[in-house]
Amino acid sequence: MSCLKRTPMDTNLEIAFHNMDSQPELEAYIRERAEKTEKLFDRLVGMRVAVEAQHRQHKTGNVFDVHIELMVPGQDIVVSRKPNKAKERYANPDARTSIRDAFEAAERQLKEYKDKMRRDVKVHDPEQPGRVSQLNPNEDHGFITTNTGTQLYFHRNSCLNVDMDQLKTGDPVKYVEATGDTGPTASKVWRASGSDTELRAT
Repeated sequence: MSCLKRTPMDTNLEIAFHNMDSQPELEAYIRERAEKTEKLFDRLVGMRVAVEAQHRQHKTGNVFDVHIELMVPGQDIVVSRKPNKAKERYANPDARTSIRDAFEAAERQLKEYKDKMRRDVKVHDPEQPGRVSQLNPNEDHGFITTNTGTQLYFHRNSCLNVDMDQLKTGDPVKYVEATGDTGPTASKVWRASGSDTELRAT
């Protein structure tokens, strides 16, 4: 049996059960772990968790395969908790144990992804100061006025330490410029303090 549940988390969360009935206690535990994972990274845009009952073992009973997919800007983080690994570590593996281990592995990968994003900004990319000049949240983009007075496009997914909906016109930001299909764009944008941004007077 396959059952799909959607929950009212800030992040879109989908829960599915395969070859087994939906279990309220497992759903509650998945939601609890998902909320904890969501707090690690505020740009997590979606999450899918699938629990599948494998063939029944004579000595240990059912074993479970847990698949977690985290949707983050630019890629998906995928973790599968394989039944054979659970059997190797526990005499009597159960669904809760496999769910816990899968979330722990997913959280480690999410932290690595977050750390990599920070390193890319701090070490590799030449940051520039600017100010938000226009916001079009319904169309998922906005514009930055650079310190030379030009307008630079940025997409919602380019925001690093702040959600686009939290930005206001005139907010000081830092950005990294890249060349897109239609010309220069801000590939990464993050909020800066007012003292960090000095724009040329017009």
